[in-house]
Amino acid sequence: MSTISIKNLSFAYNGQDLLFDNVSLSLDSQWKLGLLGRNGRGKTTLLNIIQGKLDYSGKISANIDFEYFPQAISDKDNLTLYAIQDKFHVEQWELKKEFSQLQLDPKVLWQPFNTLSGGEQTKVLLALAFKNKNSFVLLDEPTNHLDAHTRQQVATYLNNKKQGFIITSHDRDFLNQVIDHTLVIEAQNIRLQQGDYARYEEQKAIEDKSNLAQNEKLKRSISQLKTSATQKKNWARSAEREKENNSHADKGFITAKAARVMKRSTTMQKRIESQIKDKEGLLTNIETITPLSINFQTSHHQDILNVEKLTLAYPGYDSLFKPISFNLKQGQQVVLKGDNGSGKSSLIRAILKQDDIKIIEGNISLASNLKISYLQQLEDNNTDNLKQFVEHHHLEYNELLNILHKLGVERNTFTNRICDLSAGQKKKVFLAKSLLEPANLYLWDEPLNYLDTFNQDQIIELIKTYRPTMLIIEHDSRFIDEIDAEVVELQKL
Repeated sequence: MSTISIKNLSFAYNGQDLLFDNVSLSLDSQWKLGLLGRNGRGKTTLLNIIQGKLDYSGKISANIDFEYFPQAISDKDNLTLYAIQDKFHVEQWELKKEFSQLQLDPKVLWQPFNTLSGGEQTKVLLALAFKNKNSFVLLDEPTNHLDAHTRQQVATYLNNKKQGFIITSHDRDFLNQVIDHTLVIEAQNIRLQQGDYARYEEQKAIEDKSNLAQNEKLKRSISQLKTSATQKKNWARSAEREKENNSHADKGFITAKAARVMKRSTTMQKRIESQIKDKEGLLTNIETITPLSINFQTSHHQDILNVEKLTLAYPGYDSLFKPISFNLKQGQQVVLKGDNGSGKSSLIRAILKQDDIKIIEGNISLASNLKISYLQQLEDNNTDNLKQFVEHHHLEYNELLNILHKLGVERNTFTNRICDLSAGQKKKVFLAKSLLEPANLYLWDEPLNYLDTFNQDQIIELIKTYRPTMLIIEHDSRFIDEIDAEVVELQKL
């Protein structure tokens, strides 16, 4: 057992507010920690600080090596084994040992890395991260893009590990399976707590209820103090007017009286303003979610999308999945599920008539004159700033900023290029675009990826409130249950 000691840690990016202010923590290297917090609060930044990738003030000490997931693979066209060994010192047998625990076929070592499915790439990089049994592993969003089956395999793998780790993920069910402590970056502090995510949520709900009641008392008191401050200010003004209007009276007496009233009123006003400031400082910043809206437009068609006995394939390759049939009606939500590589995203692209994917048999029928809004998984290379982005997509700038603000994006990022934003912030930009676009049909490909749990709840409430016509790819079982969607499962041939 080893201790990771963080003392008086402070950090801010150039020109921005402090992300961490004099933080001190003591972490046991055998703990399995869930690192939680809203997008932009600094989860990935903290992992980079621990690795020594960023300059900071304070001290971090640990008698243990750190490993990081996901490591970047430089030559993705190379065979997987060689692509890894070109950059990292690891033996083939070390990877194979981890592969067996991850239920991953070692044959993937002899395939080009870029030909592996998302789930296979994740497992390879997990094996790389855990090859050293004496290390403490920093796992940054390992569940993104994983199907439900692979998520469960990864959860089992992490549960069986004896060594500790820190993991960031927004999949609540997954976290409840794999962690024994939570480290939460909240609005005003960092909270370390024993237990899983469900225990943190339960404790936070109790505290928020108490804090809400305390906030209401403070707000009433502040309101009363502000009213009193206004009265004192008016008294001072009244005394000044009395001095000016009584030009024929004893000016010495009037002036002295007015001065006394003004001095007393000003002193009381300053005292009250100080009390207001003190009480406002006691107000607890409770995490809240603001409801979202969507520019859904009903169609005069009842049958929006019909897929009948459909199979798809790329030229020169076998069919992606067994024949499927389903019907999407006005106001209905259908979720596509299936293992990684089963063709879910390809089906959406076929509906949009993108790529060179071909219909092998069956057909896709769309209602005529539909307005379609497409939210893809993530776009990394957009060099626009937000003003350029709205111009290219014919949106209103202030409306986009309003939605981003509701999604928790900090205003100091509004001038950045989209490619310079964090993954969660990028996702929110494209989600905001989809919400603003007038549409009869929404095609959303893994909308929850990179979004924090507060944003996930916002999306759930949005769908339950507006019931837009949607075809969604998503693996999160809680989300699927909450929106009460019909599920269509794709099965590989």
